Amino acid sequence: MKPRLVAIEGPIGVGKTALARRLCRHWDARLLLEPTENPFLESFYKDRRGSAFAAQIWFLLARHRQQRDIRQGDLFQQAVVSDYLFEKDLIFAYLNLNDIELATYEKLYQLLKDDVVRPDIVIYLQARASELAKRVAERGREVERRLSETYLEEVVQAYDYFFFRYDQTPLLVVDTNRYNPAKNDAEFEDLVRRISAMDRGGVEYYSPSH
Repeated sequence: MKPRLVAIEGPIGVGKTALARRLCRHWDARLLLEPTENPFLESFYKDRRGSAFAAQIWFLLARHRQQRDIRQGDLFQQAVVSDYLFEKDLIFAYLNLNDIELATYEKLYQLLKDDVVRPDIVIYLQARASELAKRVAERGREVERRLSETYLEEVVQAYDYFFFRYDQTPLLVVDTNRYNPAKNDAEFEDLVRRISAMDRGGVEYYSPSH
């Protein structure tokens, strides 16, 4: 059964958007891309602590606006594949904000979170920090050049911590160090079958059946 709303998550450079685009083509679904035109992002990469709060609030409000539009649309007419999960905002808030900033952020987050539609399934893409650093370098985005492998390791650990405790939706975990369904045709077809066959709860780990 094709889900109505799929969210793909994972750290920067792991391949979320590539997989989201391929699933959309396969299912003739609507693609929802995370807003990236954050005017504070470059400053954040230069001075993480100095610009973290402004960057985080911008992302929270921009993601909320997108999610509100989904809620107001008709998911029965066309499925949606998103390259982010709204709750990811919490991962980066806890990672980058100080206690005072976090207290303010959490108040705003609590006001907005009930407007968000819960996905039918979340796909969590994993990769080592060293692999992420290589992928980020290969795609050559100027704004990302200041990302250190140390910071990427912090992000990987924060994601693992979050999803180890995640129980809001069915969760499919994919180790992209070993498999790449966004690029490998056989693995992609196998992943689609796995998504369609997933139970409506719990955690599964993807390993190609071929």
